[in-house]
Amino acid sequence: MGTLTDAKRLVVKIGSALLVDGGQVRAEWLHGLAQDVAAAKARGSDVILVSSGSISLGRAVLGLPQGPLALEQSQAAAAVGQIRLARAYEQSLALHGITTAQVLVTLEDSTDRRRYLNSRATMEQLLALGVVPIVNENDTVATDEIRYGDNDRLAAQIAVTMGADQLVLLSDIDGFYTANPKTDPAAHRYDQIDTITPEIEAMAGDAGSGLSKGGMKTKIMAAKTATAAGCAMVITDGTKARPLLALETGAPATWFTPQGDPITARKRWIGAMKPKGAITIDAGAATALGQGKSLLPVGITQAAGDFGRGDPVLIKATNGTQLGQGLTRYTSKELSLIAGQRSAQIEETLGYPARAALIHRDDMAL
Repeated sequence: MGTLTDAKRLVVKIGSALLVDGGQVRAEWLHGLAQDVAAAKARGSDVILVSSGSISLGRAVLGLPQGPLALEQSQAAAAVGQIRLARAYEQSLALHGITTAQVLVTLEDSTDRRRYLNSRATMEQLLALGVVPIVNENDTVATDEIRYGDNDRLAAQIAVTMGADQLVLLSDIDGFYTANPKTDPAAHRYDQIDTITPEIEAMAGDAGSGLSKGGMKTKIMAAKTATAAGCAMVITDGTKARPLLALETGAPATWFTPQGDPITARKRWIGAMKPKGAITIDAGAATALGQGKSLLPVGITQAAGDFGRGDPVLIKATNGTQLGQGLTRYTSKELSLIAGQRSAQIEETLGYPARAALIHRDDMAL
């Protein structure tokens, strides 16, 4: 499982209660977190932050009452607060020469494969450019049926989407306990959980009070999602001034053991999908795939089926041998127009710029 310093790609979830106090950003705490992020990037880790706080910040600016808000009030508060949230991260991380980007998502963005591929490609490009994405649920437009509802599960889904190997949930508690330690003095903390059993799930309580919606139930759900995709997850106390540094140096926490690694888990997921079509590739493209390269339209000799962007398609050799399966970045209609064409010709044929790869190597199971 390794330690935090081993992370190649790290997702960190920050709750409202850690970031916001009295309607204001806890600037000193955020500066400490920014130092931790800078340190992680300096040792070669990609970092993605999943942050709550926009509604809490916007509520204060708009003078809305404490307690539950109507949907329209929550969305208005999010719209006002999101600007302030993004600015706070931008200013803190800029002190370390780090560029930030705001990424707002809804549940639909991960359940719809086309949106999933688009958001993944965007964040991959941001990370390649050294940017730290600041991800939050798009509360301004999300209604109940398209909401994650809490950023624990959102963070887990982002970790899965981006192939992260470690997910940190910064909480107001230092791990997972057998019972609520605030009310049960006999409760004890687990240092490590290898398997999430029904007994473990039964120990998770309901959501806490205050600004944070997340409770242990949502954290266990997040752990199940993350670990199944090969991502280790840890719950630790985020109230400290340098929470990631504290975790690195032995602060109490609960680690959830991943089942395999992110790459293997992702390829297993892709390979298990029901294909919507099939493409046949030439010998040159088959050789390129064997070398770990992406599949380009120039290598396509034939396509069958009616598929859309993000759909799974079989990859076949000219003799009919099935080579694997992948998620296509073009529709069957588009592919019929650009099959066999080099990347430079695609925009001219389609009339709009498109991605060079038909199936990226990360979206392929051979």
